[in-house]
Amino acid sequence: MPTVETLSSITPDIAQMLDALVVASGWNQTAHDWRLFERLGTVHGVRDGAGRLIASGAVLPMGSVAWISMILVAPEARGQGLGRAVFARCLDTVKSAGLVAMLDATPQGEPLYASFGFTPLWRLTRWQREAAPATASLATDKPALDSVAALDAQALGFARPAVLVDLLGRDDSRCVRNGLGFGLVRAGRTAHHIGPLLSSDEATAAALLTQAARGIAGRIYVDVPDDRKLMPQALHAAGFTSQRSFTRMALATRDATQAPTGHPAFIHAIAGPEFG
Repeated sequence: MPTVETLSSITPDIAQMLDALVVASGWNQTAHDWRLFERLGTVHGVRDGAGRLIASGAVLPMGSVAWISMILVAPEARGQGLGRAVFARCLDTVKSAGLVAMLDATPQGEPLYASFGFTPLWRLTRWQREAAPATASLATDKPALDSVAALDAQALGFARPAVLVDLLGRDDSRCVRNGLGFGLVRAGRTAHHIGPLLSSDEATAAALLTQAARGIAGRIYVDVPDDRKLMPQALHAAGFTSQRSFTRMALATRDATQAPTGHPAFIHAIAGPEFG
């Protein structure tokens, strides 16, 4: 069995190796995201004989749950059980903390997580728009954390104010909002990401999506629940195409502990598969 270690600190050398795993997998996370996982949660890794990180996994506690993500394996090391090993270590971390384990699974990862007892809650799709000229500007002011965090907790069923502070506080983050909802735009490694996009009204969310897309010149990703009716129309009109699917999953426990349900109808785009 491979040895899975907990990375006590992300030094510049480790940060470079973690970024290499992201690049090799074609994912969108940045060094800032890894620092968030280190500061608020736990990062695990597997090294090869030369000390190079060849697999990773992250656990991010948020209220009553802990989110598992960043299960990455270097291409040349795949097929050796490293992903399963690092995921098992992440899951042990969650169980030891007495939290509910949740994640957003890719189609490739879903069978692995199902083998550990995770069950689907709902499905979503990543939409992508390639770079296009911006036709509007996004406001640089940020909303008050209290109002954003309250709607976010109501939608998810658990609170994550520290995560929102980090996402909102980034220099490249922007917000679109009105009295019925808000959306966050942040820069990733290969694309801007819109999310979370929250509102009690889907038409409002679709309008905020359109507003955000008009203010971004680069490539954009947005991850939208599959049961929305108006959002796909707005996405097509803004030049987005569907790219890949995800499945929100939670661990089914013997003691009948339930994953928080919140109000998923308020979620029109998630913060990202790494943040829920």
